[in-house]
Amino acid sequence: MEDIHHILKKYWGYNSFRSLQKEIIEAVLARRDVLALLPTGGGKSICFQVPALAQPGICLVITPLIALMKDQVEQLKKRKIPAAALFTGMSYAEIDLVLDNCVYGNTKFLYLSPERLKTELFQARVQKMQVNLLAVDEAHCISQWGYDFRPAYLDIAELRTLLPNVPIIALTATATRAVKQDIQDKLQFKNPAVFQKSFTRDNLSYLIDKTDNKERALLKLIKRINGATIIYVNTRKKSKLIADFLNKNNIKATCYHGGLNNAEREQRQDAWIQGRIQIIVATNAFGMGIDKPDVRLVVHLDLPTSLEAYYQEAGRAGRDEQKSYAIVLHDEQDIQELRENIQKENPSIDYLKKVYQHLANYYQLAVGTHDTNPHEFDLENFATTYRLKPQEAYQTIKKLEREGLIQLNEAFFQPTRLHITITHQELYAFQVAYAAYDPIIKAILRLYGGELFTDFCNISEEKIARYLATNSAEISHQLKKLQELGILLYVPQTDKPQITFTKPRYHADQIPLDIKSLEQKGKLNMQKAEAVIHYATHTARCRSQLLLEYFDEISYQPCKTCDLCLASLKLQRIEKDQNTARALILNHLQTATYELQELVDTIDMPEEIVIATIRQLLDQGALIYDQSHKLTKAIR
Repeated sequence: MEDIHHILKKYWGYNSFRSLQKEIIEAVLARRDVLALLPTGGGKSICFQVPALAQPGICLVITPLIALMKDQVEQLKKRKIPAAALFTGMSYAEIDLVLDNCVYGNTKFLYLSPERLKTELFQARVQKMQVNLLAVDEAHCISQWGYDFRPAYLDIAELRTLLPNVPIIALTATATRAVKQDIQDKLQFKNPAVFQKSFTRDNLSYLIDKTDNKERALLKLIKRINGATIIYVNTRKKSKLIADFLNKNNIKATCYHGGLNNAEREQRQDAWIQGRIQIIVATNAFGMGIDKPDVRLVVHLDLPTSLEAYYQEAGRAGRDEQKSYAIVLHDEQDIQELRENIQKENPSIDYLKKVYQHLANYYQLAVGTHDTNPHEFDLENFATTYRLKPQEAYQTIKKLEREGLIQLNEAFFQPTRLHITITHQELYAFQVAYAAYDPIIKAILRLYGGELFTDFCNISEEKIARYLATNSAEISHQLKKLQELGILLYVPQTDKPQITFTKPRYHADQIPLDIKSLEQKGKLNMQKAEAVIHYATHTARCRSQLLLEYFDEISYQPCKTCDLCLASLKLQRIEKDQNTARALILNHLQTATYELQELVDTIDMPEEIVIATIRQLLDQGALIYDQSHKLTKAIR
């Protein structure tokens, strides 16, 4: 077994582990089932990547987030660590090749979505793999008490029966006591070890500002707190409106949401990460996997749907441990809107069936058809076709996804992939026989190398076109012809949302819905929203203490940096100053009388404190005006 410190230094360049990382890794290597709760930016990935690298074999990583999955695979490849991913949108041939490399090749990490676990192809191959660890990211998704329950996560327990001696590590940033226990129960933990880093963020100030003018309050915040900023809103339209508003006020900002194409998303994200733009206004699709430690400010212009979501989004500020701020700007209307949005996220059973039927009609799927191919999805077109409100249709589709009937992949960029399916010798013979294709074959081999024979590789038609002094349309045409001739497999790029039917198409009236569970989930979601409202409207206790208490962590020390703590400290200072002023005023009036301004000028303290204290003493009857209209002590 390779030394874990050597691995950390070799691949990540770090000399030491962060808090709890070493203990978690050692528990994994001792083959215990581990639950690790680390806040956003706490280094969760290293907790399973290092122990997997320390042992022979492959680590299976289950995660629902395709964008994060792809990002981690690319990061591992940059560190010369063989990694691959399986997700909806890949062809059968791609999946087959990836699984073959996991069995017979040197793949060290296989990332996959939970929906992939029950496919016959995966179940047949996984038993041939030398699996050393099963890592479950976003583990709260397995719990119905969590804020993002996904039924497909329940299939992980079945995977454990196929891999009975493989330890498991479950990771999440947020979990209540009930969710922590549920994770261990659902994943059938044996010899469990639970590690939880405190949810306290000493460098992060949580502030709530109730205001009638959010735009004006936002400008004040940005001018006062300089640095990289994320502003969260709940709609694509609002993200653009706020970004435009900031730019009109000479503040560099851009918007980010799922409706942008890949080039736009990358351009805007890179501009913000590199500091060319100070502010990014985004929907909650933004932030996962973003490695920017110096975010100084996170603002929520709309109330989040749960404190779990809020803690994760707010936690993207100050990951470098420097002073940072998480601020919610809200008004009375926001509270009503949140309650209404939660109701929209929990549509009626009849509406669920209606939208499911429309989806089946949209893709012309007959009852009983099990079409596992991904279909490009245009929400606006779908809603217009069936006269639905886009937002309500979207929330209903997300609910159908959570019920395991479909899978919706939000827009993400998947570059063109290519794999040569014949041997070197067979390819050479083909080039001799079909000289017209010789230039393009030589070009792709020179540009992308021999890996094309063993795996699907990302390619660029434009790059090949420049190399051959032609255009990308011609390159695409030739690659399609080569695919028809059985020389290679060619999968053109896409960056559009996709829907996949994960189960055979049901008659709408026979959809297997757990009505009782749906009702309970609706109530739970409303309870979570009410917890957000309580947090935002509370006026008595420290914000940090309220958050910690929600996650079953009790703190008796106020943070001294949230808006309520600061208000309390200010009040204490005022009371202290007024007590001092009171003593000085009464002492001066022991032997003399004073006109108001004369007494104020005599006391060496801020004028507003002295005047406020005099008024208080007059109200209490401790001071009076005499016949000369001078202040004097009252005789008791």
